[in-house]
Amino acid sequence: MAKNILICGVGGQGTVLAAKIISQAAINEGKKVLSAETIGMAQRGGSVVSHVRIGDDVFSPLIPFGQADLLISFEAAEAVRNLPYIKKDAVVIVNKKIVQPITASISGKNFSEEEMILELKKHTKNVRVVDTDKAAKELGSTKIINTLLLGSACKTGLLEIQSIEDAIKSLVKPAFFELNIKALHYTS
Repeated sequence: MAKNILICGVGGQGTVLAAKIISQAAINEGKKVLSAETIGMAQRGGSVVSHVRIGDDVFSPLIPFGQADLLISFEAAEAVRNLPYIKKDAVVIVNKKIVQPITASISGKNFSEEEMILELKKHTKNVRVVDTDKAAKELGSTKIINTLLLGSACKTGLLEIQSIEDAIKSLVKPAFFELNIKALHYTS
């Protein structure tokens, strides 16, 4: 049975590294993995979406609409934008923080975290909101948002925490390993 994981956010947030960590964890478990990124103007804060598909019956790296078991979103509006990918019973892990697009700011049509979270909850009952600003302040770094979200995903049982920890060890610079492990195991 395939496991489909969609990771989305804004350029520079760590979405691609999160996808690599999940992929490496699955490889370490002896599973077949296909993955792909779609990066739109990422250097300018544009959307970044990573597809990770795990399982023997996976033949394409891109997740079809309505097939994602897990959506990990680094930004609440990006989670809403990617709702067509999730199954009805999918788990959504979402960073509470909103990054207002420049076009919304210019037009004066800003939106709130609450609006985005309510929209997500219309599509699945399995929404976990992570206050990464609070956690980053407590842990002393804003560079651990990806591992905070991965830790929350592990708590759902959809990802194996030890495999994720091992993958972090192999992919993250040694100087940042301890901080990332604290973020992975963080509980608010």
